[in-house]
Amino acid sequence: MFRFEHPEFFVAFAAIPLLIAVYFAMLWFQSRSSRVFATDKAWSRLTHHWSRGRERIRSILLLCAFILLCFALANPQWGLRRETVMSKSADIFIALDISNSMLARDIPPSRLERSKRFAQQLVNAFKGDRIGLIIFAGNAYLQMPLTTDYASAELFIRSAHPRLATSQGTAIGDAIELAMRAYEEDAPHHKALFLITDGENHEDGAIEEMQKAREAGLVPFIISVGTTEGDFIPMEIDGREDVKRDENGNPVRTAVNETFLRQLAQEGNGRLYSILDGQDVIDDMLIKMEGLEKREMEQRAFKDYKSYYQYFLLAAILLFFAERMIGNRVKELRS
Repeated sequence: MFRFEHPEFFVAFAAIPLLIAVYFAMLWFQSRSSRVFATDKAWSRLTHHWSRGRERIRSILLLCAFILLCFALANPQWGLRRETVMSKSADIFIALDISNSMLARDIPPSRLERSKRFAQQLVNAFKGDRIGLIIFAGNAYLQMPLTTDYASAELFIRSAHPRLATSQGTAIGDAIELAMRAYEEDAPHHKALFLITDGENHEDGAIEEMQKAREAGLVPFIISVGTTEGDFIPMEIDGREDVKRDENGNPVRTAVNETFLRQLAQEGNGRLYSILDGQDVIDDMLIKMEGLEKREMEQRAFKDYKSYYQYFLLAAILLFFAERMIGNRVKELRS
């Protein structure tokens, strides 16, 4: 495969017509000036030792040297050498709660928007590891399997919304069980689950699923979203903004269930964080993840091109020397 590493230097070729125009303008000016100072016959006698042909050759050599110099700066490259490398990596699932309670605004702009921003920060912080995405409400859904396609991961996170859920609730147990099924069976270690939720209205079975996950080698990192004071859940009803109400018409207030989330973290030998701690949470998670046993990623190939700019540079230098060595005089004047 052939390529130029810095093709932007080819813009200098735009100066070639200008250089040619300047050259002919100088010839015209020289010819005009000669008529002012002497007649054609006298000027011919004065310059009979001057070679127009050699002057043109010198100009052509300079132009060719300029072109070769542009090619050298662009650095032509050829070849495709593939080398294999091995890297250690962890497998991480981000489980994002998209239940209606995540629309509460006790954490501005809302629990869900703050969670999505935090999840994107996680993706950026753990580039180099394989990352998958699970969204859950009344059920859990595998939004993206384990991959190193971080741009797609961020795209899926940005599009997360309660409308994607077919039923409401907080099926944390289903999310844990789905993550365990999505991990490779022959990898009993280097597995982590980042669970981002307010923990409210959780379904039964989450504790049991976390215990199974712990036995299988899963390391949970639970991030609580929301405040203990809580807030109402904004809803759109008949085209107008309202809040979620119970069967008696009373507004429903939602608050983070830290008691349950702390118990869940303890059952999984994990740790509970608050999303309000921001970057400190990510920094601590990075430290904890460094202590996990990681596996070697499969071999990856990369391209390595060999540069050939030096040949063009050498040719340009030789042309410059040749131009200097070619004189304009065909013979010396004798006194």
